[in-house]
Amino acid sequence: MKLAVIPARGGSKRIPRKNIRPFAGRPMLAYAVAAARNSQLFDCIAVSSEDSDILDLAISLGAKPLPRPEGLADDFTPTVPVVAHAISALEAELGRMDVVCCIYPAVPFLRPDDIRDALNILPPATTKFAFPVIRFPSAVQRALRLDSEGGVSPLFPDATEKRSQDLEAAYYDAGQFYWASRECWLTGRSIHANGVGLVIPEWRAVDIDTPDDWHRAELMFKAMNETLT
Repeated sequence: MKLAVIPARGGSKRIPRKNIRPFAGRPMLAYAVAAARNSQLFDCIAVSSEDSDILDLAISLGAKPLPRPEGLADDFTPTVPVVAHAISALEAELGRMDVVCCIYPAVPFLRPDDIRDALNILPPATTKFAFPVIRFPSAVQRALRLDSEGGVSPLFPDATEKRSQDLEAAYYDAGQFYWASRECWLTGRSIHANGVGLVIPEWRAVDIDTPDDWHRAELMFKAMNETLT
């Protein structure tokens, strides 16, 4: 069986009620559920939360509500143990899960095709994660250090005389979703130290951590959809 786990806490600090707040006319959580459903991959789509409002919304969206212990819902809880809890809880009811995808709740730009494509590059071994990555727009080796007086110096002095095209490209986690086998999640492996990346365009993923991020993402989302209609 294939399982999608959407970890949606109720305790967002910088954007209160972030996961159920309306984004472009729909609750933010609705986009993650819709992307999972439209991928047509999953036997179960579960929303893990300690918040009763989020669990009620999950039901209304056609997802399975999964109450999460308070100890796995603070600001410092990493992703892997939350998914491991979901696997253990749901297997007791639904049976063994073979492959599991953790989909973050604030992903209005997520495409079902990307979920499918990442699954296709997941190695058959049980020790890897597959997730989308984005290339940095400029060479990270050109980064500068800023001191207390405003002075700048190169963070990587050895790279200052090299041509940009000779510098290794660098990528960052798009922060949308992670595929892995059941065993990989349950053994608590590090995602970024054991991953394979699906490269996607920069405009297909936006971090939404502050009110300014939210406003910019909403403007982008509306503009993109107006262009498509």
